[in-house]
Amino acid sequence: MKLLQINTTACDGSDVFWSWFLWLLAAFVLGLIIGWLLKQIFGGTSSESGVKQDLTKVEGIGPKIEGLLNKKGIISYRQLSGTSKSFLEDMLVEAGPAFITHRGMTGTWPAQAKLAELGEWDELKKWQDVLKGGV
Repeated sequence: MKLLQINTTACDGSDVFWSWFLWLLAAFVLGLIIGWLLKQIFGGTSSESGVKQDLTKVEGIGPKIEGLLNKKGIISYRQLSGTSKSFLEDMLVEAGPAFITHRGMTGTWPAQAKLAELGEWDELKKWQDVLKGGV
C-alpha cells in the first residue's frame, strides 16, 4: 500500500511547499492582528454583545431617556461611558422640547457610566448623593 504523496516541486525543480506554507502562516497571523485591532476599535465585549444594562442607575437618566439611548444603540455602561457630551445633547435636542431641559445633565453621564462599568457602586452612590438631576 502506497501512501499519498504530494509533489511540491515547481517546474524548475525548486521546492515550493515551504514558501507557500510561510505565506499562509503570514496571512493567518495578519488576520489575527486585524481582527484584534477591529475588536479594539469597534468594541465587542460581553457588555456590548446584546446584553442590555439598566442605564437608569445613572443619575439623570430615566426610562424615557434610556429608551432614546437604546434607539441610538447605547445599551451598556461601557457604550455610555465612551459617548461624548455633544452626542448626548444632540440626541436630547433631536428628541424634542420635552427633553431639551435635560441637556445640562449630560456632562456627568459618561463618568457615572464608567463607575458603573467598573462596578464602583459605592463611589457612584456617593457621587450621586451630591448630584441633583445629573448636574
